[in-house]
Amino acid sequence: MKYGIGAMILGVAVIVIFIPMLVVMSLRGPGDYASRGVKSKADNIKIKVYLHEEDRIVDMDLEEYVQGVVAAEMPAEFHVEALKAQAVAARTFAVKHMGAFGGSGYADKPGADITTDFRQAQGQAWISQEKMKQRWGAAGYQKYWPKINQAVDGTRSMVVVFQGQPINAVFHSTSGEKTASAKEVWGYDFPYLRSVACTWDQQSPRYLDVKAYSLDELDKRLGTDVKTAAVSTGGQVAQVLDKTESGRVDKVRIGGIIFAGQQVREKLELRSNTFSIRQGEAGLEFITTGYGHGVGLCQYGANGMAKEGKTYKDILTYYYSGVTVEKASSH
Repeated sequence: MKYGIGAMILGVAVIVIFIPMLVVMSLRGPGDYASRGVKSKADNIKIKVYLHEEDRIVDMDLEEYVQGVVAAEMPAEFHVEALKAQAVAARTFAVKHMGAFGGSGYADKPGADITTDFRQAQGQAWISQEKMKQRWGAAGYQKYWPKINQAVDGTRSMVVVFQGQPINAVFHSTSGEKTASAKEVWGYDFPYLRSVACTWDQQSPRYLDVKAYSLDELDKRLGTDVKTAAVSTGGQVAQVLDKTESGRVDKVRIGGIIFAGQQVREKLELRSNTFSIRQGEAGLEFITTGYGHGVGLCQYGANGMAKEGKTYKDILTYYYSGVTVEKASSH
């Protein structure tokens, strides 16, 4: 009987201690466990990244990779909601190409999912934490790294989806009044990459640019004979013939030859193919608005929207038409 009473007292004590623990545990959110080092399943997803400058493939955590992309692709001083939008776009772009999610990987380097060469169709810029320290300095790193980490951790596993599939989440710096559709820039149509108005990016330092070229330089770069053409056209050297739905130059005649607007942008190294032409005595001036191809998420526009109180989901669902933002799921 003595031992029975002792056991009963011990049992009551355990219940008294254990029940409050259950209550506290039930009130914790997912973030509480993450802060104590308990990782979600998404933390274990690996991406095979081709470091093009080092010519090698490395395995890294997907979220670690996204941190490096956000730091490389978007100014770290941007609003955290803009950084979150960039994190989700970068993660979505990666997931779209990853073998673990049914993607085909980076075609030019078998075994890799993606490349750090942003000039490639399957690439995004990426930098390591060491490069971040070099770029920002010690004080800048202490200031910006927590923001990058907050943006990535605050959107962990989230991707942009259209009809159940991750989208091709392309992005650019500055749109210049309107983003472009994929069809008008690359010739193929994605229903979620439509042209939308963008009035938030006018504070971008890359919003407006002017480049001047002499007639001789134009001939050298474009393969034209501007002076001869000027005689036959009464002195008119260049003329914009047609524009796309977003106001970008589609066709332009320079020196008697008709070019696609994108051709002129590449050959003359213009910031965008939203340009007008001003003719002077010494040559031509090209006045451009915007920077980049103009398709998808506008980074400076995202920052402007965030400053007005928009969330990262608001930003993403504005620039990508008809999409939802949800957790990634591997096959």
